[in-house]
Formats: sequence, structure tokens, C-alpha cells
Amino acid sequence: MVIYYDSVEEPQTAMTSKIYTRTNLVWIPDNEEVWQSAEITKDYRTGERVLHLRLEDGTELAYSVDPTALPPLRNPDILVGENDLTALSYLHDPAVLHNLKVRFVESKLIYTYSGIILVAMNPYKQLPIYGDAIIHAYSGQNMGDMDPHIFAVAEEAYKQMARNNKNQSIIVSGESGAGKTVSARYAMRYFAMVSKSSSNAHVEDKVLASNPITEAVGNAKTTRNDNSSRFGKYTEISFDRRHQIIGANMRTYLLEKSRVVFQSENERNYHIFYQLCASALQPEFKPLKLGSAEEFNYTRMGGSTVIEGVDDRADMMETRKTFTLLGLKEDFQMDVFKLLAAILHLGNVQIMAVGDDRSLINKHLDIFCELLDLDSEPMAQWLCQRKIITSSETVIKPMTKLQALNARDALAKKIYSHLFDYIVERINQALQFTGKQHTFIGVLDIYGFETFDVNSFEQFCINYANEKLQQQFNLHVFKLEQEEYMKEDIPWTLIDFYDNQPAIDLIEAKMGILELLDEECLLPQGTDENWLQKLYNNFINKNPLFQKPRMSNTSFIIQHFADKVEYKCEGFLEKNRDTVYEVLIEILKSSKFHLCADFFKDNPAPISRFGSAIKVKPARPVVKAPNKQFRTTVGNKFRSSLYLLMETLNATTPHYVRCIKPNDEKMPFEFDSKRVAQQLRACGVLETIRISAQSYPSRWTYIEFFSRYSILMTQHELSLSDKKKVCRTVLQRLIQDPNQYQFGRTKIFFRAGQVAYLEKLRSDKLRQACIMIQKNVRGWLQRKKFLRVRQATIMIQQYFRGQQAITATALKQTWAAIVIQKYCRGYLVRKLCQLIHVAAVTIQAYTRGFLARKKYRKMLKEHKAIILQKYARAWLARRRFQNIRRFVLNIQLSYRVQRLQKKLEDQVGDTHAFIQNQIHCELNICVINIISSLFGKIKNYLEHLNEDGEIWFAYEGLKKATRVLESHFQSQKDIYEKEIEALNFKVEHLSQEINHLQKLFRKENDINDSIRLEVSRLTSENMMGSLCFLINCDCPTTLFYADLKPRGVVVNMIPGLPAHILFMCVRYADYLNDADMLKSFMNIIINGIKQVIKEHIEDFEMVSFWLSNTYYFLNSLKQYSGEEEFMKHNTPRQNKNCLKHFDLSEYRQILSDLAIHIYHQFIIVMENNIQPMIVPGMLEYESLQGISGLKPTGFRKRSSSIDDTDAYTMTSILQQLSYFYSTMCQNGLDSELLKQAVKQLFFLIGAVTLNSLFLRKDMCSCRKGMQIRCNISYLEEWLKEKNLQNSTAKETLEPLSQAAWLLQVNKITDDDAKEICECCTSLSTVQIVKILNSYTPIDDFEKRVAPSFVRKVQAMLNNREDMPQLMLDTKYLFQVTFPFTPSPYALETIQIPSSFKLGFLTRV
Repeated sequence: MVIYYDSVEEPQTAMTSKIYTRTNLVWIPDNEEVWQSAEITKDYRTGERVLHLRLEDGTELAYSVDPTALPPLRNPDILVGENDLTALSYLHDPAVLHNLKVRFVESKLIYTYSGIILVAMNPYKQLPIYGDAIIHAYSGQNMGDMDPHIFAVAEEAYKQMARNNKNQSIIVSGESGAGKTVSARYAMRYFAMVSKSSSNAHVEDKVLASNPITEAVGNAKTTRNDNSSRFGKYTEISFDRRHQIIGANMRTYLLEKSRVVFQSENERNYHIFYQLCASALQPEFKPLKLGSAEEFNYTRMGGSTVIEGVDDRADMMETRKTFTLLGLKEDFQMDVFKLLAAILHLGNVQIMAVGDDRSLINKHLDIFCELLDLDSEPMAQWLCQRKIITSSETVIKPMTKLQALNARDALAKKIYSHLFDYIVERINQALQFTGKQHTFIGVLDIYGFETFDVNSFEQFCINYANEKLQQQFNLHVFKLEQEEYMKEDIPWTLIDFYDNQPAIDLIEAKMGILELLDEECLLPQGTDENWLQKLYNNFINKNPLFQKPRMSNTSFIIQHFADKVEYKCEGFLEKNRDTVYEVLIEILKSSKFHLCADFFKDNPAPISRFGSAIKVKPARPVVKAPNKQFRTTVGNKFRSSLYLLMETLNATTPHYVRCIKPNDEKMPFEFDSKRVAQQLRACGVLETIRISAQSYPSRWTYIEFFSRYSILMTQHELSLSDKKKVCRTVLQRLIQDPNQYQFGRTKIFFRAGQVAYLEKLRSDKLRQACIMIQKNVRGWLQRKKFLRVRQATIMIQQYFRGQQAITATALKQTWAAIVIQKYCRGYLVRKLCQLIHVAAVTIQAYTRGFLARKKYRKMLKEHKAIILQKYARAWLARRRFQNIRRFVLNIQLSYRVQRLQKKLEDQVGDTHAFIQNQIHCELNICVINIISSLFGKIKNYLEHLNEDGEIWFAYEGLKKATRVLESHFQSQKDIYEKEIEALNFKVEHLSQEINHLQKLFRKENDINDSIRLEVSRLTSENMMGSLCFLINCDCPTTLFYADLKPRGVVVNMIPGLPAHILFMCVRYADYLNDADMLKSFMNIIINGIKQVIKEHIEDFEMVSFWLSNTYYFLNSLKQYSGEEEFMKHNTPRQNKNCLKHFDLSEYRQILSDLAIHIYHQFIIVMENNIQPMIVPGMLEYESLQGISGLKPTGFRKRSSSIDDTDAYTMTSILQQLSYFYSTMCQNGLDSELLKQAVKQLFFLIGAVTLNSLFLRKDMCSCRKGMQIRCNISYLEEWLKEKNLQNSTAKETLEPLSQAAWLLQVNKITDDDAKEICECCTSLSTVQIVKILNSYTPIDDFEKRVAPSFVRKVQAMLNNREDMPQLMLDTKYLFQVTFPFTPSPYALETIQIPSSFKLGFLTRV
């Protein structure tokens, strides 16, 4: 097999001489600890065969070495304890073993990455690292961002499935007692937690419920493990397109059936038998006629029927509960228990020997036959006799006691095997789904490589499966390696590596071990010895992987990938055949107990659709049985199922978990180096590390390299802007051999040991800088000390010399000098005093004059100002009076014009009617008068005519009179028409004048708002007592909520304006005493607010806006409720506006609940916005530039790069907090609510940061503690800037502050431990110990926390009563209180802006 990468030789001689120098550490073999560390005491020179060492106990040693194979070097201390083994510069067996030991024993960390493998150490102790809070912490995180964990592997599988729509597999392997079952269970629990479906089917609970059942029927206590899985299991969890669990399917492999009838010392049978015996006294189990486990051969054989700390009866209740959860009802459960009880009773059947060839069975078989509804006589007969069919006759032959016991045990194993398969099928049926599977994640819990003192057929099959899995693992690892190198454009060449295909061919190829075994099983007289002889003949001296032991003729040796294993051939054929006499099978087929009869049908129908859908193809052609008596062998079945498993795994993206058992005594956090090294070799971790070490195991991004090793760069190199070019230049200068590194597109690839060499250069440079600083500081201190001594010496010399110079003359001269000095000084002092006195008097004079003049000018200005104010105020008063008078006159004018207009309209109408009536009346009167006068004249004329006879003249006269009458009528008509036209013109003129006056009136109102408010106040006493609004329709109310935009409302408006408007509408309904209107309107308000929140559930501004208005509306209902406790701060006018007719206390409660709901949503929106910023800003960002240093992170690189311009910083958090604060202030949120919201946010920041710190060992350093404390100070400054110091938000950061302090404080002496216990009061014992164990030095100058110090602190904290949880609950919400704050605004003064568009509301 080959892998592609650039291959070179080991480091050259020059590099070797630089590395194997004094004070460096190496590893040498040790019989007890496998490897022990030693310090080089003398520089090694090329070609020397002795290396001078000092062991850890101080022993000097001249260690003989081969110049071509020097002892492996130890990694620098800062690389020890890394999360990923591939981050180690020197990759070899002792480095891996030491790193695991430091993490497990000192740091109490059970998980470690080794490239794509998660190495899991069994702690033999319950750890607080699997709670729901831990699951939420790992959910959505990239695999390298957090500490290694089984949840990180599960999240990576889930994320790749969702992102790539490709099936995934998690392969969990390890030897018995290593924790495989628990790891697989936690992985399944993680999937169930993060992919909960929205249906009510609770599929996730059913998937998890399958674990207790399979553990009950498939797990047992062994000498290595109290809950050892005695079968392999592949659970396929199905997901739909929304990546939610819809079902599951389970496949099992190689159940250890022999455990049913035989257990070694201190071992137990399967758990279900002991659970059944512990529940024997319960009424429903009395028909099974059971007793204690000590009464049955199959349960007492190992001499250990009880497991310490395990309650079998309680476990039975849990098993039955999970049966019920999966939909398997009581009838099914009792059938299963009846079969299990029958197996126990079958084991108590005693075989009595009579003579040499005969046997007799006692009456204990009756219960077995009664439970399975069988005829006891044929069962008794055929348990003691066997039928031999020949070509000519059928012979019945009695069996010996041993043969009869073997037949009994074979029958028990067969029944249990069928029962196990049946339970698995029913579980699959309960977990099947109707929809279409989109993707799946498979969890494989399978036995690891096993080697015991006596290895049989089971170990052979297990190791065969591990050979196949190791081959698949190798291919996947090299595929990933190839993809990485191709992506980075690294040149490749071909090298060989160990391939286990020959070992697989030895087992499964044509004429291989399995095929020869099946062939021997077909022969009636086939024996284990004959089969072993065939193996010797076929493979000895022909296959290098097959050997014959020197001292045994009943065993053979196979060289597996992990180790050589010697197998005893005894029992291989029997276990491979797995046969039960056909007569016994026929008896069981005739059973009236349907479940028993169904087990032994010739072609049983599959119960689940999964079982029927599996079509297994064997890896190699298999010899077919000639008839049904020769059924498929166990080996053939196992090979076929293994082939199907490998097909499934090859079609998925695998993820590997290797479980390691740290010691055989099951002691918590005890590390047995020999056992661990053996398991690391067996599970392929060391082989993978060895192959990785031959390529470029250490990989750094250019940014990480620049940040870590900038101290090694010159000023010229640092001045260059291209960081890639800088890294190339530095490496070419520091490492002369270009084959020791490769430049990729985004990363630099290093050979093994090169990072350690760079770390040595960096450490030397820092050490030189420290020496230089120490030199200068010490020099300064010594100079300062010298100057003090020199000054003291001079002073002493001065006094000593003065003492010697004292004489009489000197004394007189001295006295004379003193007298002269006295008078001279007195004269000078008096002269100075006089001068000062004169100056003081002068200064006082000028000062007093200046102050007097200043006071006079001030009084003069004040007098003038008073005069100006008098005239200005008089002018303003007159102007105000004139404006008011003018406005009143305008109102009067408008009113009178309206009256005049109305009167005029009335007069115009009356005038029209009067004129028309008058005209008609006058015309009628005129006509009547004229006609009557004419008739009189005619009468007189006729009388005269009659007298005179002149009738013709009378007729002519009448015609003339008619013409005169017509002309008079027409003239009168014209006159009246002219009058009407004049009146119409006058009416039109008056209408125009009225319109003009109305325009003037409106213009005056728009200009003079202040006058209008004053007039409104003056006239309010004559109008309605308060301001109300009349709702013309209900529909616009809903639009009122939907159309309001917070940013358009809050500007220059009173807080809670919409709430006040809504309350005034409520008050209007109360004023009308209309209960239906009030109820309808309150429901509209509540439902409207709910609808708006639902539609804008992620809109922070909208939620904040309606939280504020709901709070103000609730307060308005309280303030104007009429209750005394809410009316204390009301003004008299506000008290007049209280509700009169209705009690709205029930609605207040509803609104209070709604406000709490909105507040919680308000908090959720803020948390969702700020949570992605917390860890990058608080932990990853360097607030104090230059004090942090990156360390190598290995294969699992962190996803967030420090050069990412879009990465969140501390400034991002502060800006987001300021945005929240300004929005809440703009929306008028009450100050108490605002403080509670800020407190909740600060708690989230502290909790998320602290939880991430617990789960990120790389962040637990002194420098990171400084960064955290700096970031906390920024938050405190923000609180001070916003005047929120009394919000108790600062106290929520106390746990984080104490954690940061704990990272910085000394952790060495007893006083340090006492100080930690006294100061870290906000942290629990678990949290303090976790931080101490996770403390990681960044440089060689820092020291790790000693395990003894951690134990000392833990002992001091034993008496403290606190919660055992490690993680803080980030979902915790402080209790919210809504304080009652009455509104200072009077309802009469509230105006509705036109921007609200509330035209449907009118003023009453």
C-alpha cells in the first residue's frame, strides 16, 4: 500500500547536534512505565555512542546509543497536554503516551484528539460533562473550537450530514471495559437532543429507549467490566430532509451465546436473567416459578450474582418501561419473560449417569415443558438419546452424561439466540418509519482487538472484524491526507506503509482459515485436530503471518496488525457449527406456545422491513450445504454480515472513537502505561501516529506562525506588509534545510521536530531578553544602593571631620558669626516685612476699589435690566392680551358670520316666497279690481247702452281696457324680477365674504398653536371635562398596530403615546357605559399586540416598542382604575378621569401575563443577537495586544482565524449593548425594566464566556485571564457610562471575574490554596477544580498546576455546599417585575400626530 507525500531522510547531522544539547530531554525505555524521561547533561557530538543523562530521580547515567537511532526527544513543556496529539512536534510512542497521561491524570481530561480519531479514556467515575448544558454548548460549534469530546464528534457528523447531505458513521471500538457502550449511548443522546422532531411521536425517546433493552439482553458482567457488551451493534439513525430523527434500525453481530450456559469466575450471565430473578416475587411473575439467582445453574456459575451499586429489580422496572415506550405491550413482555424463565429452568435439569453408555433425566424438566407448552416425555427422551440415520436404517443411541449436558446447553443457547434476534427485530419494527429516509448516521459499537491467555473462536472472529475495520480506517486516513496535500499544492512521492490485506486474505480468501473451517464442519467425522493439521499443512513456511507454537500442537498463531495472537483450536468446529439435534428442534416446532414455535420454523417470515430488505453477499465464494441438516456456519454468517457492514461504512463518512481502558483495577484516574500502550497499539493509534510522523505532521497557518514567532523576526522583516513573504524569509533564515518544511497555499507544513526547534529558538530569545531585562534592573538596583551607601558615607565623614576641627578660636568665631547673622537676618526680615506690608495694603486698596466698582456696575446693570424687563413684560402682556382679544374677536366674528349666514339664508328663502306671493296677490287684486271696475263700467255702460243702444262702442272700449291691463301687469313683473336678481347678487356676495372669513380663521389657527391651547384650556370648563375619542369602526384598530413603525413614533413623542391613545379609547367606552364595546375593544387590543409580536418575533425594535407600550397601557389601567393604592400620585384632574363603571382587574392580569411573555421574547431576541459575539469577543479577541501567544492546534484547527476581518471583537459587544440601550431608551422603556434587561444580558455574557472557558483548555492561561479581566473592565465602564451601576448587572459577572483571577493568581503554596478558597466564593468546587486542572502554560516560564495542589484545594473545599454542575445555565431567566410608575401626562394635553394616520378617531 502507498501514500502520497514528499519523503526525505531524518534530520541531518548538523540539526541533530543542535537538538541533542545540554538541558534537553529525551525518552529512554523503562520496564515499569514503558518510557521514562531523562535530561541531557552534556552536549552530544556526532558519532558518539554514549549519551550522558540525568534521570528524574537525580541518577546520572551514561546511556549507550546507536548514532543512527538516538533516543526520541521529549516535547517542550508547553506542547505537553495538548488537545490533539498531532500538535506535538515530536510524534512518537512516548510522546503520545506522556501526553495522554498528563491530560488524564493531572488535568482530569478523558478525551484527546489524534488527528481524526477521538481517544476516550474510561475514568471509572461519573463526570459532570454530559448534561444538557454541555450538549447546547457543543451544538453548532466546529470540532476544533472546543475541548475534545464525544459530543464534538457527534456534532461534526451531524453537521457534515446536514451540510453535504451524505450519510455518516461513528465507529466506536475498544476492548471490554473501555467504555464503548457508554460512548455510543452519549452519541445517540446527542443526536436525539439536537434533532428533536416537531411531531408528537417522540421518535428520539424511542431510539434512546432501545439502549436499556439491548443492554439487558446483550450485556453482562465480566472480570473487566460490569456492563460489558457481548455483541456488536450498528445503529442506523434515520433523518428526514429537515435533519430530524424519523426512525432507526439496528444490526447485531456475533452474540456470545456461550455465556448463557457458562460464566467464568467473578462473571455473570446476561443482566436480564438477574433482573427476572430479582422480580420473582411480583404477582405477574409467579407463574414463571422463579427464585433467586443462586437457585439456578446458569446464573450462579460465576459465583457473582450481584453487582455493587446495581439494583436488578429497579433495572427490571426500567427495562419494562422501555418495552412499553417502544409499544411492546404486556403480552409480548410476558412471552419474552416466559422464554427466559424456561431457559433458567432448562439449566436446572439434572442428568444422572446409569452405566457407561446410558443416562437418565430427572423430573425437573416439567416446568420447562409447562412454560413452553411441550410434551415432557419426548423432550426427556431426546435429551438423553440421539437418532442416527443411515442409508439402510435409523439407530437410536443413548448419550453419555457429557453428551446430554452438551445437548441441553446447545438447546438453551439456541433458544436464547433466537430470542435475542427476535427482540432486536421487534425493536426495529417499533423504530421503523413511514416517510422516506433522506440521510442517516450510523453508530457502530463493536469489540476492539482482543488477546487473552486462552483465545478461542470468539476472539478469532473479533480480531478478524478489527482487521477489516483497520483496513478501512487506513484507507480513509490516507484519503484525507491526500486531499489536504492536494488542496495546499504540496508535492507528493510514493512511499510504502504497512497494509493488513495479507492478514485478511489469510483469514477469508479461498482456501483460507475460514473456508477450511467450514469445509471441516461439513465432514461428519470432522475434528478440531484435523482442521488444525490442515492449517499447518497449508500455511506453515508458506505464509509469514501464520506460525505454529513451539510448545503446543493444539494452537496456531496469527500476526495481526496489532500483535501476535495464539488461538486454541479446541471448540472451533463446535462453535462454528452451532448445531442442535434435529429431533429437539422438531419438538420445539410442535410447541403450542406460538413464540417458541415461530422461532424454529423452516422459513420464518421477517418481522421488520429492515430484516427483509438486507441482502448479504459473502466476501468470498462459500461452500454450499448439500441439505438443510448442514446449515450456514457461524463463521460464514459473520463474514457475510461483516461484508455488509464494510459496504455500509465505505458508503458513509466515518468518524472514529477509540476507547481506552486505563487500568484493570477499575480505579478512577489511574494510568497503567503498559496497558494503555498495548491498547493504543491494538486500536491503530500508534501506527497512525508513526505514519503521520513520516510526513508533515505539524501544520500552521501563516497568521498563526507570524503571531507565535514574530519575536524571532528582525525589524526589517516585521516592516514588510506581506505576511506570507515574511514567514518564508524567516523560515529560510532559521531552518537551513528546505526539506524540513513546505509552503502551502494557506499553511506551512513542518517535519517532526521542527516546531520544537523553533520553540527552542523562541524560548532562547525570550530567555536572552529576560536576562537583559534582569541585568539592567539589577544594575539599576545596585547603582541605587551604591548611591545611598555613598551618600551615607559622605555624611558620616562630614560629621567625623567636623568633630575633629572644634577649638576655642573656632568656637568664638562661630559665636561671633552667629550674632552677626542674627542681627543681619533680623534686619533683612524686618525690611522684607515692611515691604510686604506696604505691598499688601496697596493690593488691598486696589482690590477693594476694583470690587466696589464691579459691584456698582453690576447694580447698575441689574437696575437697567429690571427697567427693560418691566417694559418687555408689559409689552408681552399687552401683545398676549391683544392676540387673545383678536382671537376671541375672530371666534366671535366667525360665530356671528355663521349666525348671519344662517339668518340670511332663512331671509332669502322667505323673501323669495313672500315676493312671489305678494306679486301673485297684487296681480290678482289688480286683476280683480280692474275686472270689477270694468264689470261696473260695463254694467253702467250696458245700462246706458240699453238706454242709448250703443253696444258696439262698448265692445271696443273693453278691448282697450284689456290692452291697458296687460301692459300694467308686464311692467309690474319686470320690476319684481329686477328686485329678485338684486337680492340673489347680495346673497352671493355675502357667501363669498363668509368663505373669506373662514379661510382667515383657519390660517390664524394654524399659525397660533399656543394661543389655541390657551383658549382650549380657558374654554374647557364650559366644554366636556376630558378628552375622548370616538371609534367609528373596529377594522382600523388592527391597522393601527401593523402600520406603526417604532422609529417613526418615538421621535419627539411622549413615552407610551400609543398606550395612552388606547387607554383613552377604553375610557370612552367606560364613559358610554357600553360593556360590549369595552370587551370588544380590550380583546382587539390584546389580540392585536399578540399578532404584532408574532409577526415581528425577531424584530428587536418592534418587540421593544410594544413591550414599552404594553407596560404603559397596563400602568394606565392601574392609574385610572379608581383604586386608592394606584391613585396616590395622581393630580386632581387625573383623578377626575378615572374609570367609573367597569373593573378591569381581570384584563390587567391578562395584560401582565402578556407583558411577561413579550419581555421573555424581548430577552430571547437580544440573546440571539449578542450570543454569537460573546466567545469571539470575550475570549478569542486580544483586547491587550501582544500579550497572547498562539500554540499549535494540530489536525483539528480552530475555525475562527485571528486574521478574519469579520470576526467579532469586544467593541462589537459594546456596540451591540449600546444599540440595545439606545433603542430601549428611545422606546421609553421604564428604567427598572431596562436595568433588569441589562442584568440578564450581562449574566448571559458571563455564563457563555465561563462555560466556553470550562470547555477550552487552550484558553485557561494566565494571559487569557488578563484579557478576560480587561474585557470585564470594559463592560463595567459601559455600565458606568450609561449610569447603570446600581442595576446589579456587575454582580452577574462575578463568577467570570473570579475565574479570570484564578487563572492569574499563584498556585503553589498552602497560602495560595487558602486564598483561592476564600476569594472564589462565586465558583463551585467542581468549577474551581476544572480551571486548575485545565490551566495551560503558554511559555516555558509558566508552570503547570501540580496535582497535589489541586487535591489540596479540593480538600479545603469539601465542606462547601454548592451545586455539582460544571456548566452555568445560560437559559436561566431572572424573575422580572413590572414596577408601577404613574404617567405624569394629563390626558387633555395629549395630541395625536398626523403620522399615526388615525383619521377614524375623532375628538369629542
